[in-house]
Amino acid sequence: MFLYRLLVSVFAALVLGRLALRRDWPALRDRLARGAADAGPHLWLHAASNGELASARPILDALRRARPDLPIVITCNSATGVRLAQSWGLAARLAPLDLWWVTRRFLRNWDVRAHVAMESELWPHRVLRCPGPVLIMGGRLSEGTARGWRLFGGLQRRLLRRLAWVSAQDDGSRARYRDAGLPDGAAGPVVDLKALYVPQAMSDPAPAGFDRHATWLAASTHEGEDAVVLDAHLAARAAEPGLRLILAPRHPHRASDIAALAQARGLSVARRSLGEPPEADVYIADTLGEMPLFYALAGRVFIGGTLTDRGGHTPYEPAAYGAALIHGPDLRNFRAPFARLSAAEAALPVGDAQTLAAALAQLSGQAQAAMGAKAQATLRPEADAETLTNALVQWLPPAPRA
Repeated sequence: MFLYRLLVSVFAALVLGRLALRRDWPALRDRLARGAADAGPHLWLHAASNGELASARPILDALRRARPDLPIVITCNSATGVRLAQSWGLAARLAPLDLWWVTRRFLRNWDVRAHVAMESELWPHRVLRCPGPVLIMGGRLSEGTARGWRLFGGLQRRLLRRLAWVSAQDDGSRARYRDAGLPDGAAGPVVDLKALYVPQAMSDPAPAGFDRHATWLAASTHEGEDAVVLDAHLAARAAEPGLRLILAPRHPHRASDIAALAQARGLSVARRSLGEPPEADVYIADTLGEMPLFYALAGRVFIGGTLTDRGGHTPYEPAAYGAALIHGPDLRNFRAPFARLSAAEAALPVGDAQTLAAALAQLSGQAQAAMGAKAQATLRPEADAETLTNALVQWLPPAPRA
């Protein structure tokens, strides 16, 4: 524990120093658990980012219905995650640093009765100091992370024995949890929370003029992928002249650079953030929180982050919309679902602009709907949100007597 406390203290000093230099006093207060807290007992749920938080939305909604007496306070490592939780009407703060005295303050201020952590967010002081049960949803424990924990001696085993319930996101993670010391009785069902994604209705209208059969989406692209996408689009249009492209960069601030790349290739461009009419060769979706609009418009989806060293983004969301899936070789962030897609021949792998253009051509016509239906069936979860919530609720403290 001494080594962990030393390292987390150094990390905390860096985080606080950076916030102080930026004069970001609200964030500084959150990191030190000095922000205002709502009265009454709470369930504390922590997610690293807005992506993890979004995957937990069905569980959060079910928990609020099942236990209205136990309000949820959300913490995230990112400001975007905090804003997302607040948009759902939940109390949310930046995550407190995992220093023992900061953790104690947060637990006391929010009267925390139980703690739920998402995926790999296993923080020792939160686990050891929480007065109630500690639960893990969508737990992820890679071989590399398991090896890293060995640097801290028996700390990991001590933490795992404190966990009441763990729902791992894949069989490999559950096996590694058990090997590292998780009691058999604490092993819950294997469910990747991202597989619970349900297509969402959006309040803002989708841009008009897109034929889903003749539209493809490059979703969450990173620097280095946009040029490949644009070159593939040019090549694919030679065989399918009416093909439209929606390009949604992972980081919208890159929209101007992407527009320049497209215009240099003779392609016309419209940007969503500027309210420009969508009648262009390339429609740049440079906004946040609107991906459901674009999944619904595109029958073919290239999953970004798979042609670079980013590890790839989720295949669950486009599959939920019945889109035909295309991806590059870097799939390490979602190995399990991509392995299932590969075994079922329910997605097409590509490596460059030429093979991406060929995949787009292969998925034109009736092949698009057939491949999309196969991907949707392949990634359908084994357990639904209600089943998972019922298992989780059993571990929560009982409601106070009137």
